[in-house]
Amino acid sequence: MTEQTASPKRTIKSTRPFTPNLVYFEPKALEFSKGKQIMDYVVAKGIEHRMTTSHNRITNLPGETEQEKYRIAKKTLVVGVRKTLDFDQSKPSADYAIPISTGCMGHCHYCYLQTTLGAKPYVRVYVNTEQILSKAKEYIEERAPEITTFEAACTSDPVGLEHITGSLAELIQFMANEEFGRLRFVTKFHHVEPLLHLKHNNHTRIRFSINSDYVIKQFEPATSRFEERIEAAAKVAQAGYPLGFIIAPIIWYDGWEKGYGELLERLAKTLPSDVTDGLTFEMIQHRFTKTAKNIIEKRYPKTKLEMDIEKRKQKWGKYGKFKYVYPNEQQTALREFITERIFEYFPKANIDYFT
Repeated sequence: MTEQTASPKRTIKSTRPFTPNLVYFEPKALEFSKGKQIMDYVVAKGIEHRMTTSHNRITNLPGETEQEKYRIAKKTLVVGVRKTLDFDQSKPSADYAIPISTGCMGHCHYCYLQTTLGAKPYVRVYVNTEQILSKAKEYIEERAPEITTFEAACTSDPVGLEHITGSLAELIQFMANEEFGRLRFVTKFHHVEPLLHLKHNNHTRIRFSINSDYVIKQFEPATSRFEERIEAAAKVAQAGYPLGFIIAPIIWYDGWEKGYGELLERLAKTLPSDVTDGLTFEMIQHRFTKTAKNIIEKRYPKTKLEMDIEKRKQKWGKYGKFKYVYPNEQQTALREFITERIFEYFPKANIDYFT
């Protein structure tokens, strides 16, 4: 009998860190050490770079169609100075959004940045972090002895940029020494190595965005795979960071119960048991505005994302626009089912909110 050799296992490539194809520098950015550091990175990588007086002047990005221009913009980085130092509120996640970057290299079809960034979907990073942290200190002191929490991922995914900026490391180490300050951020990327050996004093909670296989495969291109995110979650928990997960957006589709049930079962089986105490979960249902619907359909014309206004309920948004969420009956079914599965697999977890 001829001996059969085992067929080789298929190697799945790791999601590589973001590398921009084009970088713009605002002149004042090079007056800061971080701006010079990023310039050194760009030159060392041989990345094309240009100067611009302001990101608002970047109007000539190449591309023939809306989809092509959008794809190119997503690989464009703008290095600048954050001029507005007043922080926006960030409910229900935190008290304030701390601005270190804007825009994301991911291609999630449903993302609300489709509308908030509008015609400027390129990625921006801010180099005046000392000034930003000084403003955070003011907010902390105003509210002391009450704890003040800051969300670093409201308008971006800073983990995907950390190898370029180092800004999260600065924030984490700053908050470690603030008795009444806390930091939070969420990511779809697994590139957490620069954060693992930092002094954090348990003052930073790192959360990972997770979803069913269907949602990740259909609507989250250019992000880390589920397995990569969970491996990274275990690493940050073993480094002593408080850990959390955001299930968002929760999408109603044929087979959603099976999908979300399997998601939480896989999470429980994959995550080491010694890091599951004190987990937090946040749940956000899918929502969209009419403006978002129009933009998404232009940028992702073949998307399977369901945005039928007739099947939705109107909800008044804080920015003066109606958004469309699921009807009450569907919301209740989603919330109750996922809540039951969370406590089935993670009885010591906390659910922060469902919205």
